[in-house]
Amino acid sequence: MATYFITGATGFLGRRLVERLVARPDCDRVYALVRPESTARFTAASAHWSRPDLVVPVAGDLTEPGLGVDPAALPGPVDHVVHLAAVYDFTAPAEANHAANVTGTANVLAFAAATGAGLLHHVSSIAVAGDHRGRFAESDFDLGQRHHSPYHATKFAAEELVRDQDEVPFRVYRPAAVVGDSTTGEMDKVDGPYFFLPALVRLARLPRALPLVLPELGRTNVVPVDYVVDAMAHLMHLEAPTGTTYHLTEPGGQPVREVYNALAAVVDAPRIAATLPVRLPAVRTVPAPAAAVLTELGIPAEVLPHLDLPTEFETGATAVALAGSGVDLPRFADYARVLVEYWAEHLDPDRAWVDSGSLRGRRVVVTGASSGIGRATALAAGRRGATVLLVARRRAELEEVRGEVEALGGRASVHPCDLTDGDAVDALVKELGVVDVLVNNAGRSIRRAVHLSVDRLHDFERTMSLNYFAPLRLTLGLLPGMRARGFGRIVNVTTMGLQSDTPRFSAYLASKGALEAFGRAAGRELVADGVTVTSVRMPLVRTPMIGATGVYRGVPAATPEKGAAMVLRALTRGGDVVQRPEGFALELLRVVAPGLARQLLGVAYRLSPESAPEARRRAEPPLAVLTSTLLRPLWRALR
Repeated sequence: MATYFITGATGFLGRRLVERLVARPDCDRVYALVRPESTARFTAASAHWSRPDLVVPVAGDLTEPGLGVDPAALPGPVDHVVHLAAVYDFTAPAEANHAANVTGTANVLAFAAATGAGLLHHVSSIAVAGDHRGRFAESDFDLGQRHHSPYHATKFAAEELVRDQDEVPFRVYRPAAVVGDSTTGEMDKVDGPYFFLPALVRLARLPRALPLVLPELGRTNVVPVDYVVDAMAHLMHLEAPTGTTYHLTEPGGQPVREVYNALAAVVDAPRIAATLPVRLPAVRTVPAPAAAVLTELGIPAEVLPHLDLPTEFETGATAVALAGSGVDLPRFADYARVLVEYWAEHLDPDRAWVDSGSLRGRRVVVTGASSGIGRATALAAGRRGATVLLVARRRAELEEVRGEVEALGGRASVHPCDLTDGDAVDALVKELGVVDVLVNNAGRSIRRAVHLSVDRLHDFERTMSLNYFAPLRLTLGLLPGMRARGFGRIVNVTTMGLQSDTPRFSAYLASKGALEAFGRAAGRELVADGVTVTSVRMPLVRTPMIGATGVYRGVPAATPEKGAAMVLRALTRGGDVVQRPEGFALELLRVVAPGLARQLLGVAYRLSPESAPEARRRAEPPLAVLTSTLLRPLWRALR
C-alpha cells in the first residue's frame, strides 16, 4: 500500500491528481499540506474526491521551514512526496514567485529528507528552457538559456535545487501551459490563451469569410489538465532511475496559427488564411502605448513576450514510458470548443460570447411569456440551458410557466409588467439588469376593415402602443448593457402578413411593420457592437390571441411550438429575418406580379367574413364577389 504527501492539493492540478491517487486500489493514505486559511478550499475540494476518507489535511505552510509541519502529524515516512504548489502567474511580482517557487521547493526538499520520503515528484515547467532556441530533450537542463520573467527564472532555480541534492530520489515533470479539461472544459482562472478570448470575440464581429493574412506567429505549447494528471498518475508508479524527467507537452509544439484558428472556428471569427514568410521580432518589453491597448483588450502586457516559444520540446522518452497506459494527448482542435464554452459560462466577466447552437448560461428575456408563442419559447430556451426572464402582465400565469421551465431542468424568473406603461417598463429594465437576448413577443392583433375603423383611431393607437412603442422602449433600455459587453441579440416577433399585405389587418401590420423597419435600420448600426436584430415573420399560430375571432376556427394554423422553433432559430443563428417559404413566395409574387397579387388579395378580402361586431350585415354572394373583383377588371382589360 502506498502513502502520499502532496503540496498544492487544493489547486487546479492537485485537486485532480488527488482523485487519481485515491482511485488507485493500492492507495492507503494521502496527506495534503493545507494552510489554516485554506481550510475552506480543502473542504470544497474534498467534495470532488471519490474517497475523501483517504485524504488527511496536514496544517502547514510552504514558505515555513520544514513546511511548518508537526512531525507527529505523520505516523511514519511516506512513499511519495508530490510537490505541486507554486505560483503560476506571469503577472505576479518577483518576491511572490521566489517565496513560493524557490523557498517553497527548498522547504519541501528539507521536509522530504527529514521524514525519509521514498521518492520526490517535483512538478516543474517548460519555463525552465527560457529562451533556448531549438530542440530541448527531457535530459537537458542548463544549456545557457536566459529567463526573461520572474516566473521562468524561479522555476529554473527550483528545479536546480532538486537536481543538486542527493538525499532524496526524485523525478521531474515539465508540463506545458496547462489549459482546461479536454472533456468538460473546466478551468480555474483566466490564464495563457484565455487572455486572448475576449479579443477573439470582438474579431467575430467581422465577416467570417474575411481572410486574415499575418506574419509568421511562431509556436506555442498547451496541454489539457486531464492529460497532465493522468500521465503523472501513471509515470509516478513506474520503475525509473532518480533524476528521470518527463515532458508533458505537445511534441514540437503547436503553431500559434493553428491554435488561433481552432478558437476562431468556435466563435465564428475570421480565420488566418495564410502567413507571410516573415517572422515578427522577439518582444522583450512592451511599449507603454501597446501595453495600454492590450490592457483595454484584457491581455496583460507580461504575457505577450511569451506567446511565441522558440523551444521544441522532445517527448520521446515520455512517450515510451506512457506506451500502453491509455493516456493520450488529444489534438487542441478537438477540445477547443469545450474550453471556450466553459470560459464563456464561468470565466468571461463580460459573458460576451454565445455558441451558435447553445443558449447555456444566457439570460433571455421573453415578453408575452404567459401563453402561446411566448410560453413555448420560454420552455424551449430553458430546455437549451438559458436562464429565462419571463415578462407578462399576470404574475400567476408567469409562475406556472416558471414551474414548467424548472421541471424541464431550466431556470426562470418572473417579472410582471404592463408593457404599455412607460414607467413600468423603465422599472423593468432596472430589474432585469444586463441580459444577453431580448425576445419582443408580446403583441395585440385587431382584425377590422379600414372603412369600419374610420371612427376608431384608438384601435391604431392601442396596437402601436403594445406592438411598437413597448418593445421599442424595452429595447432602448436594454441596449446599452448589450453594447457595453459587446454581445446581444434582439428578436422581434413580427408577422408573415407583412409579406402578403393581409386585408383587415391595417392596424396590426402597421405596428409590426414599424417594429421591423426599426430593427432593420438599428441592426445596420449595431453590427460593430456585436448586437444583432432579427425579425421572425410568424405565420398564423393557434394562440389565445386569435381565439376570440371565430373565423379562424376552421383555418389551418401552426402550433405555438412551431412558432417557438422559429424564434429559437433567430436566437441561435441570428440574421435579419426568419421566415416561412410560403411567406417568401407571397413577397416574391408581390414584387414580380403586383397587380395579380393585389387582385387575389382583394378576392380573399371579399370572400372572407368580417369579424368586427358592427359588420353584422348581409355579405355579398360569392358569385357577386368574383364578378366585382376579378371578372370585371379582366373584361375591361380584354376590351
